Amino acid sequence: MKKEILIIFLLILFSLTIISQPSNTKKTVRSVLQLKTFDERDNLIGNSIAFYVDENGSAVSCCQPFLGAYRAVVIDYEGKEYAVDQIIGGSEIYDVVKFQVSTKKSTPLVVSTGTVADGSPLWMLSYRDGKNLRKASVRKSEKFASSYDYYTLAMTMPEHAMGSPMVDERGQVVGLLQPSANKIDTLCYAVSARFADSLKIQGLSLNDATMRSIHIRKALPEQLDQAVLMLYVGSSSLDSLGYVDLIERFIHRFPKAHDGYQHRAELAFNRQDFAGVQRDMEEALRQADNKAAVHYSYGRFIYQKELLYPKVDYPAWSLEKALQEEQEAYKLDAQPIYRYQQALILYVQKKYQETSDIYEELFSTTLRSANLFYEASKCREALNDTVGQIALLDSAVNTFSRPFVQQAAPFLLVRAKTLIDVGDFRKAVLDLNDYESLMKGRLSDGFYYLRYQAELGGKMYQQALDDIAKAQTMRPEHDIYYSEQASLQLRVGLIDEAMATANQLIGMVPDQSDGYLFLGIAQCIKGNKKDGLLNLKKAEQMGDTQATDFIKKYQ
Repeated sequence: MKKEILIIFLLILFSLTIISQPSNTKKTVRSVLQLKTFDERDNLIGNSIAFYVDENGSAVSCCQPFLGAYRAVVIDYEGKEYAVDQIIGGSEIYDVVKFQVSTKKSTPLVVSTGTVADGSPLWMLSYRDGKNLRKASVRKSEKFASSYDYYTLAMTMPEHAMGSPMVDERGQVVGLLQPSANKIDTLCYAVSARFADSLKIQGLSLNDATMRSIHIRKALPEQLDQAVLMLYVGSSSLDSLGYVDLIERFIHRFPKAHDGYQHRAELAFNRQDFAGVQRDMEEALRQADNKAAVHYSYGRFIYQKELLYPKVDYPAWSLEKALQEEQEAYKLDAQPIYRYQQALILYVQKKYQETSDIYEELFSTTLRSANLFYEASKCREALNDTVGQIALLDSAVNTFSRPFVQQAAPFLLVRAKTLIDVGDFRKAVLDLNDYESLMKGRLSDGFYYLRYQAELGGKMYQQALDDIAKAQTMRPEHDIYYSEQASLQLRVGLIDEAMATANQLIGMVPDQSDGYLFLGIAQCIKGNKKDGLLNLKKAEQMGDTQATDFIKKYQ
């Protein structure tokens, strides 16, 4: 009797165990895959379990096997091997990756949208085995990234089970199995399958540390703006083959967008393949929606060719052709940037008044800037309109307010040089003082020599003495600074100092006349005409005509 009761009890327990398992897992064997990854030399570097999450070959697995991988494959339940075509998204922090398998159709698991309560059962689906499901119990669930779950499971993790799907009683996948701390640990972990399925590539993903460590190509973002951003990032972060592949995929996905044709044309331009550029631009004019942007890009390519490679013969292109393209762009869409490009072309054609007129228009647009005023000033300079040139440089500087920021420095320097050229030395010194305060610690001897010249012209002799001394200290081997210093010292009556400087100059360049000239003048002023005239005559013998006049004066 006891034996019969025990048998009945075991049968009931067995039936409860069977009932407690998900009933709709027969087809899941088609969804679970074995993943293998390989390095640059095609050595196996990682493996895990993966599973499909849609009918188009998208699958998820653990991220760790992909790190350093150049190639990956999956093997289905029938032993058929498929290449991993591209990475859709990944997170090294949560150890998950989503990727695309090169298969026409796949059988996915249904990803659960709910949360599993603590104490609930889950089952691990195994590769090639849809019957013997290993059971686990949710010990704890924690939220991450605001709405996803990370589960601690009461189960010893089987060997080679990393990445296996954990399903609920409905057969819906809840999480991806992640390793325990050690092989005998009775706890293991699962990260939300919904999180893994949500992973998407973005325009900046190519700069992501995880994506950089995976050398398999990355999927193109679904949104056009993100795909365009990826093109720009890829131009500097991908190798040449990867970048070309990205451009071709972009054109295939977004044939109506001009950006792909433009990036492909840039590659052709860099090879000086101007016929290739022309083909891409003409194809873009046929296919792309934004014709104005294409005309603008086409005009820029022609302009850059004429500017950078004027000796390379390509009869189909000319500055006039570039101007026509920019005019057509502006006609279709009156963007200031299209008008600005016309100004650049006209300037190279030396049509300075027409260029100046366009700049006047652009001052009242979003392109108004210090640089725009500076460029306009170059037109007035070419037209010999010094007053207009300085007025425009004033406008460039006035786009900044005091205290000046470093971006104002180049415009202060340009204005100072222009003021020196027209003889307004004291105003030039003020600009150079502002420039010095912005560039402290990054100034050369040339700057102090320039300011010395302005101060000398403005009769600011003490400041000039200080600056020529500073220039001399920064570049003591430059003899011109000693000549200038000795000349100024004589002018302001520092006779002994002038003699000392002249002697230094003679020691540096004994075969040049300046040292003897200044030493002779200083000696004559001090009353030592005998030695002074000897030095002046030596300077005269070296061809210095100034020395002749001083000899007559002191003879």
